[in-house]
Amino acid sequence: MGRLRISLPNPGRYDILSPMNPTAVTHCEAAPFGRMALLASADGLLGLRFASQGELPPQTVEAPGQDIAAAGARQLLEYLRGSRQVFDLPVDWASLPPAQAKVLRLVWQIPYGEVRTYGQLAEALGTPGAARAVGNANARNPLPIIIPCHRVMGADGHFRGYGGPGGIPTKAWLLKMEGALLVP
Repeated sequence: MGRLRISLPNPGRYDILSPMNPTAVTHCEAAPFGRMALLASADGLLGLRFASQGELPPQTVEAPGQDIAAAGARQLLEYLRGSRQVFDLPVDWASLPPAQAKVLRLVWQIPYGEVRTYGQLAEALGTPGAARAVGNANARNPLPIIIPCHRVMGADGHFRGYGGPGGIPTKAWLLKMEGALLVP
């Protein structure tokens, strides 16, 4: 049986706001999240930050990936208004540790309004029994909502956590907005 290891990234290699890694930043605002910032490189989206969780990086005007960050903000607002179900943006997967990228690529494929369990994702990755590692990868998802980690549940149908602002109540709100069938 294969093992899936998710470890904390090397801060130097994966620091998306480092001067060594030019990052485009676009701000947007939408209920219930308030002010947000989408971060992108020339290769794709890097992160979604929320003002409620700390200071936002300054907005950029001309940086590699500026068009991707702006498109990300536009699509995020469309999603929160209920007029978008799929994000069709590139993600800079190389900015993530390889094992985490493998998990989040699978999460990225969970359809709107559907849920999967951590165990189902571990099975799909060929690492049965690695549900906890899948959960750890989700907990450090740099693009909550866009990479829909809110669509992942415990095997018993209960919420296990949510790294985005507001925690589990936000996860429940997002799933309800999507019309996901949940057992109370």
